[in-house]
Amino acid sequence: MTKLGIPLDASRTGREAESFDRRLRRFIVGQDEAIDQIVNIYQLYLTGMTPPGRPIGNFLFLGPTGSGKTRTVEATAESLVGNSRAVIKIDCAEFQHSHEIAKLIGSPPGYLGHRETHPLLSQEVLNLYHGDACKISFVLFDEIEKASDALWNLLLGILDKATLTLGDNRRVDFSKAMIFMTSNLGASEMNSILSPRLGFHSLDSAARSKPAKMDEQTAAKISRTGIDAARRKFTPEFMNRLDKTVVFRPLGEAELRRILDIELGLVQQRVLNNAGDNPFVFTTTELAKEFLLNQGTDSKYGARHLKRSIERLLVQPMSNLIATDQIRRGDWIRVDFSSTDSKLGFFKDAEGLPMQAMAELMDQSLFHLNHALTQAAAIEPPRTVQARSSRRG
Repeated sequence: MTKLGIPLDASRTGREAESFDRRLRRFIVGQDEAIDQIVNIYQLYLTGMTPPGRPIGNFLFLGPTGSGKTRTVEATAESLVGNSRAVIKIDCAEFQHSHEIAKLIGSPPGYLGHRETHPLLSQEVLNLYHGDACKISFVLFDEIEKASDALWNLLLGILDKATLTLGDNRRVDFSKAMIFMTSNLGASEMNSILSPRLGFHSLDSAARSKPAKMDEQTAAKISRTGIDAARRKFTPEFMNRLDKTVVFRPLGEAELRRILDIELGLVQQRVLNNAGDNPFVFTTTELAKEFLLNQGTDSKYGARHLKRSIERLLVQPMSNLIATDQIRRGDWIRVDFSSTDSKLGFFKDAEGLPMQAMAELMDQSLFHLNHALTQAAAIEPPRTVQARSSRRG
């Protein structure tokens, strides 16, 4: 046998993993380490190289609120099975006492109400969103630090042996599951490391200071702070069962700007999916985006504060315009900032637009809109501006 000696490139990933990576990056901003770790574990699963008798991956996500921990889990499910609600979410704040574990595994035979108890982690629940293309379950233990020791002990068996025994002695197999745990441990220490504080000044400021880009030294210090906080809280046997521990960085101005564009795209999706017979399109000027960023940026609450500002300043007024028939099918609504009123203004720049014209008005970076437009177009053939004008005449 002749030795070939052909060099191989072990840094490359397969096509499915690369496609998964691209889909994740359309949803998640500023958390490249988390994406890389999830994609690596998924690549192991695709090639059959995951350790036998264990879950596909055990992840602990640390970081301040609003940095995208839960959203990353939802985006993983949406990218693989097409549904962000496929995540089995366990709110650990509901399991602060040991007796509440019965809600997860069910009561054992002989206890009052045993037959009426439906465990939250049964095999049927895990397999609910399995399809022909992907048979992976996604289980999220949110704010794991708030749970009792009984839940942590229960997790030891799941993380190590991929097995859970229910109250009636049925076995649940987690070997086709990704286990995610989130925690805010060390968040206050992480925020104190950052200087200056992340955020925006008012639009009236002549010289608006921008948060400096986080250097590698600061990022490493934040990561150590989060991991040290987790080690102080959890036992060594718990930490040793984790495949990946990822510390999410606080979001800066550049990341929040990208998140704003994504959220505006999601609002446009909501309009097209829920408008019924009256789909329309809206565009947002740069001044309006600056105003939303100004009102929605808070270093303490991260992207969550931005989402609340979009709902309050954009979605709520827009719903009033829809309810009063000021916005109708085929309208093009321009959202701008009014310096005199210091609030967003809404202007109808066109009406009766066909679907193709509406699609061209939309930002091409927004995802899924072409599919949503296709579904909306199936409701009723569009009316043109000329056709509407002739009927009025």
